[in-house]
Amino acid sequence: MSGRDRQDALSRTALGVFRLNGQFLAVSEKLAEPAGLTAAWWQVLGAVLPEPLPVSGVARVMGITRQSVQRIADLLVRDGLAAYAPNPAHRRAKLLAPTEAGCAALARIDPGHAELAARLTAELGGPAAFEETVRVLERLSAALEAVEAAAAREG
Repeated sequence: MSGRDRQDALSRTALGVFRLNGQFLAVSEKLAEPAGLTAAWWQVLGAVLPEPLPVSGVARVMGITRQSVQRIADLLVRDGLAAYAPNPAHRRAKLLAPTEAGCAALARIDPGHAELAARLTAELGGPAAFEETVRVLERLSAALEAVEAAAAREG
């Protein structure tokens, strides 16, 4: 593969990911709306569903800025969908966790989420094909992180 071909592949990949991002955001807004959430609220609540995290931890998981997560977290807390709890590992960085109301809102999204997952699985050709898609995207993300980390060390 020539240098030009590699550049073209990178451009096509980036454009594809940007398009996917827009598509996922639009679908996520539709799925979250009946629960009274936005896609961003759903993302933040979903990130802390398995375990409470500090805002910086949510930002790392989501790949966005801490400030963006902080604004959403404060709105979720204001509306009673999440709460801050003491963090034994860091006095000032409180942990964010969903409340009972937040968990109930997430549960209202689940049927639509399950239906979309089933439709995508079928469209992609079955569970194995869907899993391969996930692996490729995760590999791409890890490779980009490695390239960025190497560039940071060099520069």
